[in-house]
Amino acid sequence: MGTGLSIDLLKLSVKPTVAVPHAESAAESREAKLTVTASAAQAIRAELDKRASTTSESGFRVGVQGGGCSGLSYTMAFEDHPRPDDKVVEQDGVRVYCDPKSHVYLAGSELDYVRTLMRTGFEVRNNPQQKSSCSCGTSFSV
Repeated sequence: MGTGLSIDLLKLSVKPTVAVPHAESAAESREAKLTVTASAAQAIRAELDKRASTTSESGFRVGVQGGGCSGLSYTMAFEDHPRPDDKVVEQDGVRVYCDPKSHVYLAGSELDYVRTLMRTGFEVRNNPQQKSSCSCGTSFSV
C-alpha cells in the first residue's frame, strides 16, 4: 500500500541516527559516588529529627543483599554511626553510608525520595550496574 509520497521525499524524511552510549569502564563505575537528591536529603533529615537516638554521626544506610525476585535487593535503614570501612556520602547536611561490597553494585546510582499516588519512600535510581529489575523496583540483577 502506498504512502502517497515519492521515494525521494521518503529518503529525505528518514535520517538514520546512531546513538553511541558512553562506554564507562568497570573501574570508573566502581569509583563513581552514590548521589543523593535534595528530596532524599530532606526526607532523611526529617526522619533523623524525629529519632530520639540521633547523634551528629547519624545517617541513612543503603546497601545490597542477595534475594528478591531478580537476585539482588536494596536495603535501607537509619543508623547512628558509620562502620569503619563504610563509604560515606555527605550531601545537604545528611550522611549516607554504604558498605564497600554494596558500593560495587551502587556506584553511580542516585538515592531519591519519591511521593506519588502509588508509592512514597526512598528508591535507588539510575543504577549503571543494573541490567534488569522486577516490576516493583525493589530487586534487580547485574
